This record gives sequence, structure tokens and C-alpha cells, in this order.
Amino acid sequence: MKNGIDTQPQAAHEIEAKPSFEKGHIEHEDHTDLKSKVADYKMDAIEAENAEHSMTVMEAARAYPMACFWAFVMSFTIIMESYDVFLMGNFLALPAFANRFGVLDTATNEFVVVTKWQSALQMSGQLGALIGVFLAGPITSRIGYRWATLLGLALMNATIFVTFFADSLPVFFVGQLLEGLPWGIFIANAPAYCSEIVPLRLRAPATQILQMFWAVGSIIVGAVTFVYNGRLDESAYKIPIALQWMFPTPLMILMFLAPESPWWLVRKERYGEAARSIERLGRKSRLNSGETVAMMRRVVELEKSATAPNYVELFKGSDLRRTLIVCGIYAAQNLAGNLIANQAVYFFKQAGMAQNTAFALGLITSALQMIFVMLSWILTTYFGRRPIYLWGTAFNVVMLVALGIAASVGTSNAASNAQASFGLIASVMFTFAAAPISWCIIAETSAIRLRPLTTGIGRATYYIIEIPCIFLGSFMLNPTGGNLGGKCGYVWGGTALATLITAYFCLPEMKGRSYREIDIMFRRRIPARQFEKTVIGAEEDE
Repeated sequence: MKNGIDTQPQAAHEIEAKPSFEKGHIEHEDHTDLKSKVADYKMDAIEAENAEHSMTVMEAARAYPMACFWAFVMSFTIIMESYDVFLMGNFLALPAFANRFGVLDTATNEFVVVTKWQSALQMSGQLGALIGVFLAGPITSRIGYRWATLLGLALMNATIFVTFFADSLPVFFVGQLLEGLPWGIFIANAPAYCSEIVPLRLRAPATQILQMFWAVGSIIVGAVTFVYNGRLDESAYKIPIALQWMFPTPLMILMFLAPESPWWLVRKERYGEAARSIERLGRKSRLNSGETVAMMRRVVELEKSATAPNYVELFKGSDLRRTLIVCGIYAAQNLAGNLIANQAVYFFKQAGMAQNTAFALGLITSALQMIFVMLSWILTTYFGRRPIYLWGTAFNVVMLVALGIAASVGTSNAASNAQASFGLIASVMFTFAAAPISWCIIAETSAIRLRPLTTGIGRATYYIIEIPCIFLGSFMLNPTGGNLGGKCGYVWGGTALATLITAYFCLPEMKGRSYREIDIMFRRRIPARQFEKTVIGAEEDE
């Protein structure tokens, strides 16, 4: 043993020698028999869990370098949704797109896309993704994260054709809706897969990287539309659409080579394959795959049910509380000013910035978001999930209210600059604290057995909240609608305050906790503010 880690890896055939459950047998055994079976490999499970607890972040990264790489690859799928979400937002401010599909605004003598189509185009992809996330859970539970992601990437390649050849707003709507189907698979699977292939200390950075790739997608869009915003022909929007094809095929090749989640394999009782997957994710000299599989089995067997995972289970017993937390965190992403970031360029134009300045500020905002996501990795190393989320959201409440005040004092250049500044700060700080930590909370909160379903329904909640928020946001900013400009800060500041109060009472602290410990605390119904103080012994299973 070295630093609590056995340096002699256990062969895969030894895993199979461990006492195992036959499919369906668990429903005929009483609780005493279950505890006896778990005890057969409990010591190995304790060794593996203690090893993960004893690691530092850097030790975990050195022990599991390929896990970090494959988490990086899976996270790359998020770029595709981010790219398209920001692309539609930027198209609304693109002269060539507005001239082709808009109407003349007599007040400004410029063409604008009418409010209902602004909202429809921005919510069409989310509507498709809403369908996609409900499909993702059952598909992933049956065929695994790897094949489900490959299916999504193949579908993405095909659906881009519809948007590329669209010559009317209704066809754009249909194209975006179809593209949303694979987005739902990616966004449901990515946080779950990333959290399952890495050890405890790497769960936060491995899931927070999703927010970084969201920012990368917006940077690419910002750069492309900044280059083409001066063109007045259809290439100004056709080329950015075509660039989506650069993502799926390379990712399909990589995901075909990727290992399956060992947690998913253990759930399927494929212990030998799970051990080989673990050995592919980490250095054989630094880990014991047999003990790690035993740790996973301990959690999976204690969560086991006589029925297959289904959506009804998400709303029963302790899983109801876990589902509500995941859904609440996802919903809050739309209620704390995130929509200002998604419509950054259009927001800056309505705040009084010149067209080129608005596109440049949008690009700067995206670049700063990526930088601050990376800085957030340092934050989560030293601070818990709960304080980062609460303080980050509180700061955004202040910035959003300040944005509303700046928009209420007049129409001077100083007021316009103040609005742009507060909007930029709110967008960037959202990606420094609340946004990246949300991914970590989502991945840690769900039960292992129900994870694909929980992350799917959580993301569905995101879209259900986002769709009306998009209509509201577009109405508030559009000069043919509410024309509120920066005064929308009052609205988003109010919704952000509501999420802050809810999180204070309901959000538990899960930093440094194994999945076994998290399971036990939810089953014991520990109050959210007591999670951090609760001690769970290594021998405890209930």
C-alpha cells in the first residue's frame, strides 16, 4: 500500500471470483441476505473509498490521466448546443439575417426579426432538446453512455442539413428543433459520464469543464459572426451554420474508442468489463481495479431495486428530494441572468452600443467566461459547493439590480456604458461561481442507479423554464415589444433572488463525499444545512 492505494492491481478474472448477484435474484432475498452479500467484498470497497478520500486533486489527476482525457472528450459535445444557442442569438443582430427574414422598423429605419420569430427561433432547439433529454435516460440506461452519445452524434450530422438549406423562418424552426434532439442526449449524458469515470477529488473539475466548453462554443460563434457581420449576402449566416459539421465526425471517432462508464457496467453486473474500463481510465500502478469495482458494487447493491430504473422512482422516497434539487439547480440557470449572456450581442445593441462594438463586447464576454470557468476550478478546490453557489448568486442579484438602475437614469453615453458593464459583469460572474458549480451539484446529487434519468429530467426542467423565459427576454429587449433594454435587470434580479433564498434552505454541501455517503445522508433525511457537519463511518451502509 502507498498513500492508501494498493500498488498491485487486481486481475479482471479475480473480480469475477467475488460473490456476485444473479439478475433478478435480489428480489427474492431479504435485507439480511443483502447485507451478508455486501459484506463479502466490503473491506475491498472500504479500501478503495479510503484511497479516494486520501488523494489530493493532483494525485487523483496523476492516477487517472485518461479519465481526465475522456471527460474532456465527452464535454466537447456541449460545444454543439452552445454554438447553436449563441448562433441563433447572434443571428438576430446580424444585418444579413435581419434583412432577409425581418421587417422594417420605422422608428430606427432598420430591419428586425419580429418578436414572435425571435422567440420561436431561440426556443426551437430547446424544444427539441426537451424531447431529447426524455429519450436520453431510457436509451442510456439500456445501451450505455458511449453508444447513446454515438447515436446523438450521427443524428447531429444529419439534422444540420435542414438548417443549412432553410430558406424561411418556419424551416429554420424545424431545423433547430431537429438539431435539439441530439443536444438533449449530450446534455443529459455529459455530466453523468464525466462524474462517473473520475475519482472523488476530480468530480468538480471534470463536470465544471462542461461550462468551459459552453463558453468555447460562444467564443467560436462570436468570432465567426464578428467576421461575417459586415456581409449582407446569405453567406453571412450560411457559413456559420456549415461550420457545425466540423464537430460530430471527429467526436464520433473518439467516442467509439472511449471506455464505457464503469459505474454503468457495474449496474449491468458486468464486473470484469468494469475492471478493464477502470484500468483504461487510470494508471495500473496507481490503483487497484478490484477494490474500485467492489466500492462501486457496494453502492449499486445498496441502491438496488426489484424493478428496472424508471421515471416514477424519481418521485418516491429520498429520490424525490434529490430530483427536486437537480431540477431546481437546472431551472435556476435560467433565472439568475443567464439569458442576458445568451443574448449578449443583442443586449449590447439595445443598451446603445454600435453594431461592431456590440459584436466585439459579445466576443469579449465569451472569452472572459472561459477564463473565469477555469479560475473556478481553483475556487472549488478550497471551498464547498454550497458557499460558492450562494455567494455567486448573491453577487449576481446585486449586479442585475444595478443594471436596472443604470437603465432607469436616462439615455446618456454614461448610462449606456454602465448598462453594458453591469451586463458583462453579471454574465461573466455567473460563469465563475453559480454556473460551473451547478454541473457538479447536478452530477453528485443524483443516485447512481437513477443517474441517466435524473440528469435527463433535470435538464428537461431547464428547457421547460427556459422556453417561456426566452419569450419574456425577447419581449423585454425587442424595440417592437417591451423595449425595456437594461431595465430587464429588475426582472432577472428578482428571479435570481428567489433562487438564492431557495438554495439557502434546500442546497446541501457534498464536497469531499463519496457516493455512498451521499446516499446515506439523503436516506436519513439530513437537513441541507447539516450535511457538512454530518459524520458517516466507513462501515455504515444505511
